[in-house]
Amino acid sequence: MTPALLVVDGANVVGSKPDGWWRDRAGAAVRLRDKLVPLTAAGLPDLPGPVEVVLVVEGKARDIPETGGVRVERAPGSGDDTIVDVVAGAGAGRRVVVVTADRGLRERVTALGAEVRGPSSVPR
Repeated sequence: MTPALLVVDGANVVGSKPDGWWRDRAGAAVRLRDKLVPLTAAGLPDLPGPVEVVLVVEGKARDIPETGGVRVERAPGSGDDTIVDVVAGAGAGRRVVVVTADRGLRERVTALGAEVRGPSSVPR
């Protein structure tokens, strides 16, 4: 059985917590990536583990390395477009959950069959 796919909109989730992330975007993305690692085994309260976790990063955060089972997708342009591509490529019948507060992105991924959760649904 294929594990559920959890796709995290890195820029949106990082930006949802005003902790000075704008001074070090790459560092903020690394901190988020590291907080997502436990989810690969544990999942979320309504998304039992194990899950495949994909962190989509863009801009200055694109160069962060993968670690701990979290796949890092580096958006060559729009992070939203990359998230849509990841969701579209997930495969039929697979449960996909996207973490974002972006209204336009929410509409695009739900049209593809994904579920959406807000940024506070993951550790930030």
